[in-house]
Amino acid sequence: MRTFMGYERPDGSAGIRNHVAVIPSVSCANGVVAQIAKAVPDVVPLYHANGCGRGGSDLLLHNLTLQNLCKNPNIAAVLVIGLGCEVINSQGLTLAISLTKKPVENLIIQQEGGSQKTAAKGIAIARRFVEETGKIKKKPVPIEMLKIGLECGGSDAFSGITANPSVGILSDWIVENGGTTILTETTEMIGTSHILERRAKNQEIAGRIRTIISEQEKKTHEVLGPLAKAVVAPGNMDGGLSSIREKSLGCIIKAGSKPISQVIEYAETPAEKGVIIMDGPGYDTDSMTGLAAAGCQLIVFTTGRGNPIGFPVVPVIKVASTTKMFKNMEDDMDINAGAILEGRSIQEIGEELIAKTEKVISGEQTKAEINEQNGILCMYTRNTSF
Repeated sequence: MRTFMGYERPDGSAGIRNHVAVIPSVSCANGVVAQIAKAVPDVVPLYHANGCGRGGSDLLLHNLTLQNLCKNPNIAAVLVIGLGCEVINSQGLTLAISLTKKPVENLIIQQEGGSQKTAAKGIAIARRFVEETGKIKKKPVPIEMLKIGLECGGSDAFSGITANPSVGILSDWIVENGGTTILTETTEMIGTSHILERRAKNQEIAGRIRTIISEQEKKTHEVLGPLAKAVVAPGNMDGGLSSIREKSLGCIIKAGSKPISQVIEYAETPAEKGVIIMDGPGYDTDSMTGLAAAGCQLIVFTTGRGNPIGFPVVPVIKVASTTKMFKNMEDDMDINAGAILEGRSIQEIGEELIAKTEKVISGEQTKAEINEQNGILCMYTRNTSF
C-alpha cells in the first residue's frame, strides 16, 4: 500500500499540513483576525468578504463552505472570530467544526468589549493552539485517504495538449491507489457532456452530469447571449483558445480516464472515492475554495498564461503548459509540461508530477507556498446581495 507522511485527525482524516486557522464568521471581524495573525505569524488567517448581506441559497452555501473549509484535514485547530450581529452565526460555525473533535474556540467582538480586547484574548488562544498542535507527529498514511483538487487557470492553446493530460496521469494514479480526485469548473465542461457521461459509473450519475452542464450552458446564454460560445477570458484568447468548447476539451483531460463515481455540489464533501465532479464556477479563487471545502488536501493547478495564485491552507502545485512560460515564471511554476512539445512523453511528465506530488504530500513546499501566494478566501455567490 502506497503511503505518505501525514497528520492524523480525530475524525479519521489525515492532513498533509498542520495549520492553525483563524477565521472570521463575517468580514467585519477581519481586522481582529489580522491583529491575531500579526502577533502569531504561525497561524493562517482566512479572510473573506462575506458572512452577512446574503439570504436563501447563498446563505446556506456560504455556511456550508465555511464549515467544511474548517473541517479540511490540513487544519489542526480553529479560532473563530465573530462580530455578534451577523447572519452567519459564529457559535453555529464553531459547533459544526467541533464535530470533527479538533480544537476550536470562539470569540465574539461585541461580547468581549471590542476589537482590542478580543484580539488580546485571541492571541493567547492562538499561541496555545500553535504550541499544542506543534506536538502532533507525522505518521504513515495510505494514499487512499488523499483527495486532490484539479484546477486550471490562465489556460492557453497548449494546456489541453501538455499540462492537462499530464495531470490526467496523476489523477489515474491517485484513483488506482484508492484515493480521490475532484474535477470542477462546470463552465469549462460545456460541450463535453457526451464524453463525461460515458465515464459515469451508472445512469444516475450520467444524468446528473448532463443536467449540471446543460444548466451551466443555459446560464451562459442568458448572461452573454450570442457571445456564449466564446465564454473565455481575454488571456485565454491571447493564448490561442477560440471557444469554450475547445477549452473544455482540454479541461476535462485533467481527470484522467477512470470512471466518474459521484457528482457533488459546490463545497460538498464527497461520499465516494475515485473521480468526482463538483458543480462549481470557473473563477479560480471561488473554485479553489470549493475544492478545499470538499476536503482536498492538495490542489494541482495547470496554467498556460502563468497564474501564480495559491490557497491559504492547501498547497497548490503549478504545472506550466509551455517551456517559455515556465522559464519566464520559474519562481512560480513547479512542473514544466512544456517539455512534451520538445520530445518528452506525456507519460514521463505525468510520472514527474506523481513524484512531485509524493514529495509535497509528505511536506515539501510548493512554489506558491514559498512565495506566500495565499490569495484570499472567495466563496461562490449565485444570487445578488440585499
